[in-house]
Amino acid sequence: MILASARVTLHLPEARSLKDKRQVVASVLRRLRNSHNVSAVELDEDGLWQKAVLGLAMAGRKRQEVEAALARIRRDIEGLTGLKYLDFETDCQTL
Repeated sequence: MILASARVTLHLPEARSLKDKRQVVASVLRRLRNSHNVSAVELDEDGLWQKAVLGLAMAGRKRQEVEAALARIRRDIEGLTGLKYLDFETDCQTL
């Protein structure tokens, strides 16, 4: 079994308050969970309105499948409006 995780850093230029940030982050997390069957949470809630860090996790049978799924997730995030994708760090481990 392959376990994969990703740490995604986003810039939210349109967020003017913590409420704006939470709304955008909740929407992104919901979209990722529904579209890609991935566990997704917000990490590093440091109070910065225009920065969000997301944590993603998934499991699969083959490394190629998991890496392809992470690539699809990355493309989806890059295509979202209202935010800028800054970084996408991944890690895959075999169990």
